[in-house]
Amino acid sequence: MNLKDAGCDEELITKCIKKYNNDDLKMLIKSLQCHRCCLLDKLHEEQKKIDCLDYLIYMLKKQMKED
Repeated sequence: MNLKDAGCDEELITKCIKKYNNDDLKMLIKSLQCHRCCLLDKLHEEQKKIDCLDYLIYMLKKQMKED
């Protein structure tokens, strides 16, 4: 597992390496936590889309049974 696998772009990876090499672990952790929050926000946005599709499929199946 590495930063690229975690969805970090080259810019973030470079910043993280600098922080690590400068023993600025506190800021490194903060940066990684921030990236995690961004990924989680994207996940929630995609989950909402999936929920909408699930509801649409449910309603269409329900309509088919009524016809």
